[in-house]
Order: sequence, then C-alpha cells, then structure tokens
Amino acid sequence: MAALRKWISNLITGVLLITLLFMLFVVISSRASGGEPAFNGYQLKTVLSGSMEPGIQTGSIIAVKPGGDMTRFQKGDVITFKASENKLITHRIYKVEGKGDNVRYVTKGDNNNAPDPEPVLSANVVAQYNGFTFPYIGYGMEFAQSKKGTMLLMIIPGILLLIYSAITIWKAIREVEISKKESTL
Repeated sequence: MAALRKWISNLITGVLLITLLFMLFVVISSRASGGEPAFNGYQLKTVLSGSMEPGIQTGSIIAVKPGGDMTRFQKGDVITFKASENKLITHRIYKVEGKGDNVRYVTKGDNNNAPDPEPVLSANVVAQYNGFTFPYIGYGMEFAQSKKGTMLLMIIPGILLLIYSAITIWKAIREVEISKKESTL
C-alpha cells in the first residue's frame, strides 16, 4: 500500500511538473515568435473563422511553413496571407494570375460561395499550409496568448505543485512525529 501511494505521489508530481514546463514552453515560444508558437520550422496559427470548413474547423490550430519562394504556388495549394496589417487569412488558391514577380493569387475559402474579392500579391503570402491540424485547440491557444491566460497557465500549475509539495512535506513530518511517539512508548 505504501509503495502504491509513493508511486501515485511521484506520478502526480511528474504530471504537474510536465504541465508547468509545457505551459512555460508555450508561453515563451509564443512571445518569442511574436504571438504564435513555432516548432521545427513550422508556425502554429489559430483558425478563427469557418471559411475553410469542413477541412479546417473553427478553433483549430494549423501548422504552416513560412518562407521560400512565394511565387511557387499552384491552384489548389492552401496559403496563409496578410489581408491587412494585423489580419492573416488561410484560403485555397482558386486561380493563379501573372508570372514571375507579378504573380497574384485568387483565393477562396472552401466553405465560401465565391472567391475572395481581391487577388493576393505573392509579397503578401506569409506561409503554406501543410495539412497538419489540431481541432479545437486554437480556443485554448487564444486564451493562453491573452494576459489573463498567460498568468493563469503559468501560475496555476506552479501553485498546484507548491500545494502538493506542502501536503507531501506535512505528511512526512506527521509520520516522523508519529514514529517518534511510538519509539518513546
């Protein structure tokens, strides 16, 4: 019974520590990359609309590969591009217009009835979507990137780890006191 309790105690400590380290990684990587976490050359982006459903659901996290020749894309490729200074959109290329440095892409969301009104200049393409999606995790990532989310995700696992450590220390002290009392009897 004592061995099982110790194993469960170590398991809980490990899970809390791993959670704390994972949250630390997410927060630091999102801050270092300007708001979106990056991993192994891919950026993780949050999908906030249903324009690409059912393939990419609202609230999903997608992996996109930034960089490279932004004039290389063809009809059917899915790209992420700047629609305005602070807004990124991920849509499928419906039609390619022009050649060389004058390439423009007519894009369309898979769930939209018509192509986007303005063609996308190749200079405004940020990355290419590679088909890797985590459904619904984007809601949590959006929360994690907020000030309240960052605080909660850093503080709560740390507090839980401290509380669990305090309980473990208190139990150990109590067991030592009990064994001292038994030995004096």
